[in-house]
Amino acid sequence: MQDTFRHKGLRKKLVETVRGKGIHDSKVLAAIEAVPRHFFMDSSFLEFAYQDKPFPIGSGQTISQPYTVAFQTSLLKLERGMKVLEIGTGSGYQASVLAEMGVRVFSIERQRKLYLKTKAFMESMPWKIQLFLGDGYAGLPKFAPFDRVLITAAAPEIPSALVEQLKTGGIMVIPYGNGDEQQMLRLTKQADGSLSEERFGTFRFVPMLGDLADD
Repeated sequence: MQDTFRHKGLRKKLVETVRGKGIHDSKVLAAIEAVPRHFFMDSSFLEFAYQDKPFPIGSGQTISQPYTVAFQTSLLKLERGMKVLEIGTGSGYQASVLAEMGVRVFSIERQRKLYLKTKAFMESMPWKIQLFLGDGYAGLPKFAPFDRVLITAAAPEIPSALVEQLKTGGIMVIPYGNGDEQQMLRLTKQADGSLSEERFGTFRFVPMLGDLADD
């Protein structure tokens, strides 16, 4: 798999597109420019890799729109060395952007087929991400607490287990709500265990599901 000058040029254009939509976090933009998105897509779709659009990756899932990846990532307020729990590994693209920013990524995927494909693929990539097959609603209590929690699927509720696994002062970014559109929330855990809430507009995500799936 090659990352050519053409691919790098297309990423620079993508970064300018994302910047033009209001993302100004230089560390996030640098990560978007550094991670070859075409690595995470089927070779027959390389021409679509650097369009600012989501794209199907199988198992009813999508690789997120680059703007959405950048937007969610910027809301996390990341610092190097932080522990980040990602719910919804998908293709591994979002997790790789996080890892490129110097954080420790723990990522859960519910779809067995997608998990196995992504796990095998990520072994050849430079970003070291700990991948798990499991129920995102349950999180990873063994590895808690986390500085940040990122949910990359539409959640009809705020998972209590994930709140418990978040450090005091930690941040959870979650597309919240039923229906075709969700509110992007940034939740900060207070000392008494409650959550302060900030809202950042509407987005569209595939649903967050519990248990495990074979397809």
